[in-house]
Amino acid sequence: MYIDNRTGLPTNNVPEYLLRAGATDWLEWRFGVNYGVNAQGNVVTSVEVGEGRFDGLALYDAAILYGLKAAVTTQDGLIPESCFIMEASTPTSGDVWGTVPVATLVAGWELPGEWRFDTSLRYSYAEWETGWFSRWAPTAILRMPITERWEIHAEWFETITQGLPIDSTRPFFSPGTHYLVTENLEVGLRVGWGLDDEAAPFFSDVGFGWRW
Repeated sequence: MYIDNRTGLPTNNVPEYLLRAGATDWLEWRFGVNYGVNAQGNVVTSVEVGEGRFDGLALYDAAILYGLKAAVTTQDGLIPESCFIMEASTPTSGDVWGTVPVATLVAGWELPGEWRFDTSLRYSYAEWETGWFSRWAPTAILRMPITERWEIHAEWFETITQGLPIDSTRPFFSPGTHYLVTENLEVGLRVGWGLDDEAAPFFSDVGFGWRW
């Protein structure tokens, strides 16, 4: 992932890896890693690595993620399909070392034409050099199939901090696409733009998912 920060150097995350292992038909275990160069609050990644410095200097962060995802409801009329994700992210290098708990509630609806609308609310309690703070991240995403193998999506999300010396609200808009190369191999690409003066102007990432 590449993040064009408003101040200082851009952030690069390699790898951003997530392993999902099914335990039952309603429960999965989740394990991940992330390494960030010039990490300035990687709010567009799936593995939390704290919040960046205000001075824009290079900062190297790495973290491991572990947790679970549990199905809660299935879609029934207006009642959405939903799940709860509980994770923790523990730094393995960087300036802060506190384990970050992350809780996410996800809800979604299958729509006519095989479209899908998903929403989520993510909360993390992270450490910065002055202490601990809260980060909220609401998300809304619309997924649209083009063919049986090709899907595009449009996403809005926002991150809101509470408890920092200078709190921030950073909204983003992010379109993207996924393509099934085979039944078990998917490649994806997304780009995004910050929608205010506090958000990173641009980010992009490309990746793949493999099911076995």
